[in-house]
Amino acid sequence: MDLDALSAIDMHVHVEQDGHGHLSLDQELMDASAAYFRATDNRTPTVADLAERYRAAGMAAVVFTVDAGTATGHRPLSSEDIAAECAEHADVLVPFGSVDPHRGSAAVEQARRLVKEYGVRGFKFHPSLQDFAPDDRAFAPLWSALEELGVPALFHTGQNGIGAGLPGGRGLKLRLSNPILLDDVAADHPGLTVILAHPSVPWQAEAISMATHKANVYIDLSGWAPKYFPPELVRAAGGQLRHKVLFGSDYPLITPERWMSDFAELGLKEEVLPGIVKGNAVRVLGLDR
Repeated sequence: MDLDALSAIDMHVHVEQDGHGHLSLDQELMDASAAYFRATDNRTPTVADLAERYRAAGMAAVVFTVDAGTATGHRPLSSEDIAAECAEHADVLVPFGSVDPHRGSAAVEQARRLVKEYGVRGFKFHPSLQDFAPDDRAFAPLWSALEELGVPALFHTGQNGIGAGLPGGRGLKLRLSNPILLDDVAADHPGLTVILAHPSVPWQAEAISMATHKANVYIDLSGWAPKYFPPELVRAAGGQLRHKVLFGSDYPLITPERWMSDFAELGLKEEVLPGIVKGNAVRVLGLDR
């Protein structure tokens, strides 16, 4: 990957379809999230689609799926296949894996295999969709394994677009995505980089406090158009957390171009922008090593 040739690294991009047409979510959840975000681009991109799109944009992207098989009963996309396909597009794609925490030791072994055999550089978790509390000690062996492997863990936090507008939110529990549940994880595993995905509404203060307090906690700015960011997040991103926040779009739900356009209007100092859109991600992902 030629870092100098890239204008930005998008830390939060979803693979939504495999080469056989299987989707990452069932159709009801897919349709509800598309309506919530008013998505305009291809809602179900494959790895190849993402490589083409981000190469044309002059950006790199961290791509992943979410394995929520136990909670949803829906067969997940294969993280192994995603990683193998990303290897064919290593100039613009960085693969993250996803494992189902409910699978216990099998999830730990899968995580080890994904890193050591498939070159995965981190993991994505969605506590509400996967229906687990990250601070439950039952999952500590998984966090210990990721700490040992030296790869970051990216967690959905805050409001959920998945299930939005459906009766009971399709059973997804928002409390599981309160970022404070990750404070124990970060404290007990100081060698694990914990990334809090999205503005953590309605718990933004907790996320800012954690990223300020713990050297191993970061925030990615995906999932919201920047013009809607909570004011306290904008202040922190341009100030004390300028080295701890990361550009992310949540594509295909928000396009990176829309995110960049909105972000430019926030009035942040020019000198903080390169770190937020690329430099901080290079460091977190170890791309400079």
